[in-house]
Amino acid sequence: MIKVLIVEDEIPAQINLKKLIEKCCDQSRIVMTLNSVRSTIKWLQENPEGADVIFMDVELSDGTCFEVFEEVEVSAQVIITTAYDNYAVNAFKVNTIDYLLKPIIESDMRRAWERCKERLEQRTTPNIETLLDIVSKANTPKDKMYKRRFTVKMGEKIIIIPVEDIAYFFSEDKSTYAVNRNGTRRLLDYSLDTMQEMLDPSLFFRVSRSCIVSINSIENISKHLGTRLKIQLTPHSDDEIVVSRSRTSDFLEWLDSN
Repeated sequence: MIKVLIVEDEIPAQINLKKLIEKCCDQSRIVMTLNSVRSTIKWLQENPEGADVIFMDVELSDGTCFEVFEEVEVSAQVIITTAYDNYAVNAFKVNTIDYLLKPIIESDMRRAWERCKERLEQRTTPNIETLLDIVSKANTPKDKMYKRRFTVKMGEKIIIIPVEDIAYFFSEDKSTYAVNRNGTRRLLDYSLDTMQEMLDPSLFFRVSRSCIVSINSIENISKHLGTRLKIQLTPHSDDEIVVSRSRTSDFLEWLDSN
């Protein structure tokens, strides 16, 4: 059996990935699921031969997965799983075998798994053509239908919320909420990671781990603590909406492109 380690900090994403692995990855056995850079480094140090294949999300609760490679030698085959395509070059540098953009489709998972099995059988490093192919696929936009409406159960009723009526999404106490332009707050059944995959990136931007904003809800932007930015939204949020330092550059580029 091929031992599989999952590194993913969102519970819904963990569940989806496990289902995909069970469906698409023959001869696999999930040996551990981790949710942070620190726990991954510790586990790999204590179990250097513990995994043959690692599925790694990029953005974890305490940093990015690339920090793992700086602290410990990773001998397993690594498949990057992420909602972002701007990490492809970093993935190339650490010799990952594939780079899967969320939401992961079955054909991509099967392709990546076949590469893993070939590598494990041959025990060779990927050639330059394979790595370039990975980066090329990661940076090629896929035809995709984005979410146009959400349904929310309210007692005996089902409320339909068009996406264009939503000002922003935020997470609080492990729950995700949508805030309408009239200020109404609705509880959703998705994590922010899953939400990000559903939304049109030309209209919505994830400014932090806990908030996704609509381009049409931004009232003004001001500097905040060094290179960070503070956003004023309409309707106003009770909490400060701050663009995290790592997302500031991408956020400004997103604003310019809209």
